[in-house]
Amino acid sequence: MTDSPPRAQPLAGLRVLDLSRVLAGPWASQILGDLGADVVKVERPGSGDDTRAWGPPYLQGADGQATRESAYFLCANRNKRSIAIDMASPQGQQQLQQLAAKADIVLENFKTGGLAQYGLDYASLNALNPRLIYCSITGFGQNGPYAARPGYDFLIQAMGGLMSITGVPDGEDGAGPQKVGVALTDILTGLYATIGILAALQERRHSGLGQHIDTALLDVQVAALANQASNYLVGGVVPRRMGNAHPSIVPYQSFPTADSDMILAIGNDGQFARFCQVAGHPQWAQDARFATNPQRVAHRSVLIPLLRQTTVMRTTAEWVSALEQADVPCGPVNRLDEVFADPQVQARGIQVDLAHPLGTVATVASPVRLSATPVQYRRPPPLLGQHTQEVLHDWLQSPLADPTESTPLAPATS
Repeated sequence: MTDSPPRAQPLAGLRVLDLSRVLAGPWASQILGDLGADVVKVERPGSGDDTRAWGPPYLQGADGQATRESAYFLCANRNKRSIAIDMASPQGQQQLQQLAAKADIVLENFKTGGLAQYGLDYASLNALNPRLIYCSITGFGQNGPYAARPGYDFLIQAMGGLMSITGVPDGEDGAGPQKVGVALTDILTGLYATIGILAALQERRHSGLGQHIDTALLDVQVAALANQASNYLVGGVVPRRMGNAHPSIVPYQSFPTADSDMILAIGNDGQFARFCQVAGHPQWAQDARFATNPQRVAHRSVLIPLLRQTTVMRTTAEWVSALEQADVPCGPVNRLDEVFADPQVQARGIQVDLAHPLGTVATVASPVRLSATPVQYRRPPPLLGQHTQEVLHDWLQSPLADPTESTPLAPATS
């Protein structure tokens, strides 16, 4: 019996022309690159992606000195090649149009209609390449009264309702709306953009044609409200900020311990009963006010102070050890240094170090784990314009292909 030949990465052979910058678009194109696509990142000559200047911190070079490569840029741009082209110049526009004619996917996050003046909008590029999948990421979408407005993660977290349910409850010290600690709306938009691109690639197998994907940060943020949005639409009650508490599950929040804080994430009555046993208060699980989750939610104001008085009697490590043995979901509130030192994080290989022209880049691994065609870390985040001549040669050395010809993920034949 002979070994099966190695299988190519899922998106090997696909070409992505990435006109996006900052985070949502680059996050999507990094995912595509991780899965094997040839991603070409188009940057402004001289300055490049805005995030190249968003520091410190900056990558430390082999000589121990800070380079000009910002940590922010490095987080979202591996497995890409960088080309520096001025799209405002006629030559730059012609080069980008030629590259788009050879591409499977174009990704951009300019303001609505902003690329039409350069001949790089969907209508112009679709005329050159009908198989092209063109993904636009904007703050508010391609239509509607806000379509022309710029959109930023922080702004959308506020306008999309996330900040209204995030932060300390009204009436307590430190109350008020809070943003999430990372640009979560950008990240989620990058994920939804990737899903839309993969769906369009699959559809192209049958139709042979590309399409325009309209992805808006506001749409994504409202969709990501999930159960909170459903609670409002179904129940008619406007959700409020509850700190680390959960609107529908109790106890499901942080609790103080003798030395720090821990999380209890008790999702059913059996887990609650086991917690009570470990805590030395088995009677709580028999109390009619606390025996079921609906009753615990109704009597939250009585139960939570009782739990806090108990959790402060042991350290976080003592609680975690005892509750894990009882199969009660719990855990510490880790700082990032503790996250990357965690044995589970280390066992999963979540930190990936890549050789970079200026030093070694520590990156966070892709969470996509494919058994037969795993993610490959082929390229570190590029220097500005590092691959301009290489890409122009690779993509444009041959005459422009007939856009109806078969390419990867071509139409299925009957």
